[in-house]
Amino acid sequence: MEFINLKGLYPVYVKKIDGGKYSVDSIIDILKNNIKEHPFAEFITVFDHYALTSKIDGHVLSEDILGAKDLIFCFGKELPVPEMLSIRPRSIGIAKTRDGFTISFMQAPNEKATQSMMNWVKAL
Repeated sequence: MEFINLKGLYPVYVKKIDGGKYSVDSIIDILKNNIKEHPFAEFITVFDHYALTSKIDGHVLSEDILGAKDLIFCFGKELPVPEMLSIRPRSIGIAKTRDGFTISFMQAPNEKATQSMMNWVKAL
């Protein structure tokens, strides 16, 4: 798993995997199961980012991206200040590319939450 500073602003973890045994939806199903088994994570929804972007006039979409969805969920154990809402919920992006899959998520403010997401993605 690689750590990058996306656009110089966003701390993001990225893992690339071969596409052989997976689909975007099968990866989402695996990650949804991890969320379900977590003691305080809550699944919210799946957002089809590819479908939205591709239907907007003048869109920009890499030719390498064949599909892209976000799995949206929340680690809801703590809400110490109201401003914390600005960085929640969490999202794991799953992009199908010509070479396989790129799975990415932004570092969480809680180290244990980040570690949970790292473990889930590393297990793929």
